[in-house]
Amino acid sequence: MTSMYSFSALSLTGETIDLARWRGQVALLVNVASHCGFTPQYEGLQALYRDYHERGFTLLAFPCNQFGRQEPGDADAIASFCANNYAVSFPLFAKIEVNGPQAHPLFKWLERDKPGIFGTRRIKWNFTKFLVGRDGQPIRRYGSRTRPDSLRHAIERALAATPADAETGATPG
Repeated sequence: MTSMYSFSALSLTGETIDLARWRGQVALLVNVASHCGFTPQYEGLQALYRDYHERGFTLLAFPCNQFGRQEPGDADAIASFCANNYAVSFPLFAKIEVNGPQAHPLFKWLERDKPGIFGTRRIKWNFTKFLVGRDGQPIRRYGSRTRPDSLRHAIERALAATPADAETGATPG
């Protein structure tokens, strides 16, 4: 069965990272951009990472320049922007495409597994979020307008789920 752990991606520094590194953790995968109206969400994303990281949560950010060319910088510019403006400490990956023939396989899989509103697969804009359970399976897709702080309940539920819950589809509580 395909899971998040079946994929790898290049880090912002060019290192191939096997996503199995985060096996057993809850993850939020986000396509990000530095010059977008939603860019201030970096602050909320960093708060989620800070508040839940020690409990088995990670946040994986994938810069993307497909929407209005809002991520024009190179890896150094992206790293500098995120560090200087939002003190980002979660993993940042190399710039990718999330739609079309050159889309990263991880995002092709996420789009197929968790389509958006009205069943559309294409990601509509920057800061689309995918919550992934400890089993590596997508739980839910959230649009760009979804504020990171509003995901706290869903993250708490996912963190409370045991691996057995994930396999059976049961929810805690």
